[in-house]
Amino acid sequence: MYMQLFATFDSNDYLEIAIAAIEKKGIKSENIFAVPLDKRTEDVRLYDTLHQSDGTTLIDIGVALATAFSVIGASIGFKLTWGPIYWGLISAALGFILGFAIRLYVELVYKKKKRARKGKFAEIILIIDCEESLAAHVESILWEHFAQGVAKVKANS
Repeated sequence: MYMQLFATFDSNDYLEIAIAAIEKKGIKSENIFAVPLDKRTEDVRLYDTLHQSDGTTLIDIGVALATAFSVIGASIGFKLTWGPIYWGLISAALGFILGFAIRLYVELVYKKKKRARKGKFAEIILIIDCEESLAAHVESILWEHFAQGVAKVKANS
């Protein structure tokens, strides 16, 4: 019975050392397949669509500040010319705009820099066909050489 092992690696020397160690175990180079992954070239979209959402929102801080500013504006509005309703609405609009601007800055500037710094993604997928008796040895070699993830699947041939 044959097994297929899948492993993800960063592009580094450990991958080449792992391949060499696997070949020393008797697995032919024709049964080892390395696939480099393409990196994302486009930026992450800022606005969600109906079919795709990243779980963040741009209006959460805006709504909170609009509520707080409207209460303060309405309170102060009792002493001002236009009255509490107009000043509450004006303050709510200012609070929402301020909160939206803060969240927009955080998403566009701060989180973009954080994503660029993080940059720890698997770059290569390694696929190995081997006998089921060698699968445990090959898996331990992959883990010893800093694979980010390993999976085993029984092949039907």
